[in-house]
Amino acid sequence: MARYIGPKSKIARKFREPIFGPDKSFEKRNYPPGQHGQSKKRTKQSEYAVQLQEKQKVKYTYGILERQFAKIFDRASRKEGITGENLLKLIESRLDNVVFRLGIAPSRAGARQLVSHRHITVNGNVVNIPSYTLRAGDVVAVREKSKSLEAVTESLKGRMARHSWLEWDNAKMEGKFLNPPAREEITENIKEQLIVELYSK
Repeated sequence: MARYIGPKSKIARKFREPIFGPDKSFEKRNYPPGQHGQSKKRTKQSEYAVQLQEKQKVKYTYGILERQFAKIFDRASRKEGITGENLLKLIESRLDNVVFRLGIAPSRAGARQLVSHRHITVNGNVVNIPSYTLRAGDVVAVREKSKSLEAVTESLKGRMARHSWLEWDNAKMEGKFLNPPAREEITENIKEQLIVELYSK
């Protein structure tokens, strides 16, 4: 199964949220796609459907496939603490997500491509696995040969977000992963408890 590369606005409309970032098309038509999208007579969703939709939303948001997601959930359930929060912390600790959060890439899909094409290093070593899990203290940097890439420089020019769990050195084009974020630091609209209930069945 390949990753979804179709119309992103259509998926955002499905979940009624701009899950891929600012989207003018979504703003114009923020109702579900299809000929019955604007119909007020919507059938009530079952509990299972709501839980499944929440899982699908997280998978699309972070660009994770089903098998990967199941493995991450299994790791989260084995760790001490709240399973739902552990799940989000593990997802946020993925290398492609941190590259996006640091502002090196404008989107998670772009970050995944930079990692896959060997433009990113972790602690000085090239890592080309987007799902690589970072640990506290790891240093993520743009490879020396890749610092002049237009995609990287343009993304860093528009860098706006600041995260307390990440440090960024613009001169060196590198950032430090201080620790996994606390639940309140994850701004995405995710109801992780629904996902936990889904996997508990």
